[in-house]
Amino acid sequence: MSDRIDPKTNPNPTMEYFQRDTEYIKSIEKGFLNHIKSKKIITYDDQMQVFFNPEPSDPKMNEFTKELKVAFDKNTERNYFDSVDKKYSELPLNIYQSAIHDGNYVGSDIWEFFKNKVKDYCIKNDKRNILFILTDGYMYHDNTKFAEENKTSYLTTKLIKTNSLTTSNFKDIIEKNKFGFVKANDNLNNLEVIVLGINPEKGNPFEEAVIKEYWENWFKEMKIKNYQIKSADLPSNLEPIILKAIAGK
Repeated sequence: MSDRIDPKTNPNPTMEYFQRDTEYIKSIEKGFLNHIKSKKIITYDDQMQVFFNPEPSDPKMNEFTKELKVAFDKNTERNYFDSVDKKYSELPLNIYQSAIHDGNYVGSDIWEFFKNKVKDYCIKNDKRNILFILTDGYMYHDNTKFAEENKTSYLTTKLIKTNSLTTSNFKDIIEKNKFGFVKANDNLNNLEVIVLGINPEKGNPFEEAVIKEYWENWFKEMKIKNYQIKSADLPSNLEPIILKAIAGK
């Protein structure tokens, strides 16, 4: 996790970002359970889990994430729904509060996750696969910081300024100079991706659009056809979008 969730570093009087994240996760769980309830029991074969990358060093956090791995099949008992609901109501908040209390924000290595883990962890060939990413849109991790020509494995406010992406013609500049993320994988066409929480730093009116352009181009290059990139809006505004996405409408 990055310091974007820190209420001291990045306060938001309307609703703190860690609270928004936990509500987004709750909405995802709600959409998942709605999807299962819409099926016949005999066809249950669904699972949901939470990943951190890199893995947290705190064993307690890893226990929490194990608890959040849930699966349904035709033998699942009805009361399992309530236990999943309880876990997703309590554990994400515990995880975020533990991270804030710890104060060691190492960031998340999204690029490396797409390079080395996404196919194994998130894609089953005969299933519908949806990956939700909670991020402010700035991709950065010390372990995976490199460039190939004008493409990078990271995106920061500083890089956006250095690349002169601060005017209305930023798309032309990106295209002309071939700016963007280094491609991390190929043929992810059996993966749907929904990015939640884009939160640009103030000062550049085009910052959010630049961030979204980087992510969109990256997804297209990896052959991800079905994706959405949403800002760090209030959970009440994003929940209908999340539910609709999971329902496949």
